[in-house]
Amino acid sequence: MNLNLANRITLIRIFAIPVLVVLLSFPNRINCLFAMLFFIAASLTDLLDGVIARRHNLVSTFGKFLDPLADKLLISSVLIMLVQLQDENSSSWVPAWVAVVIIGRELMVTGLRSLAVDKGMIIAADTFGKLKTILQIVALCPLMLHYPWFGVDVVPLGKIMLYIALAMTVFSGGNYLYRFYCYWRDTERKA
Repeated sequence: MNLNLANRITLIRIFAIPVLVVLLSFPNRINCLFAMLFFIAASLTDLLDGVIARRHNLVSTFGKFLDPLADKLLISSVLIMLVQLQDENSSSWVPAWVAVVIIGRELMVTGLRSLAVDKGMIIAADTFGKLKTILQIVALCPLMLHYPWFGVDVVPLGKIMLYIALAMTVFSGGNYLYRFYCYWRDTERKA
């Protein structure tokens, strides 16, 4: 398979995962700072690959599959790493149930997309799905930092953002489910 430039940029998000896992496996102020900066840089490739794909007419079926998959893998990996980290009170940096809901939604949407393709439909990312991804990225940044910086504890902000992202995650998952149901219902009526 010949990967175009946009797809190669998308792969950067996937290749960033092992680096983030290593940095978050040894949490300290510096590693957490580098993990957050690396996460931001990897996340920004999502904008770059989309601009390049549209500007240079490089939009492909493989890219439509790979782009959301890269986002899901990157965010899920960070969530899992943050669940296993504990602060001095033995509390996880991210509650496990939040990670389960977010990752479960991602698996459900991926499954729906597979079923849709089998029926000849492509469920592309919509505005709610894109907003969900942005909110998750914004929430994970202060949670990765974890330690106070310049006397400011960023964790409460991260947790508030995480619950906002969680609400959008559930809403957008329901929206995908509803869109798939409407398509399936209309297809069944025609048959």
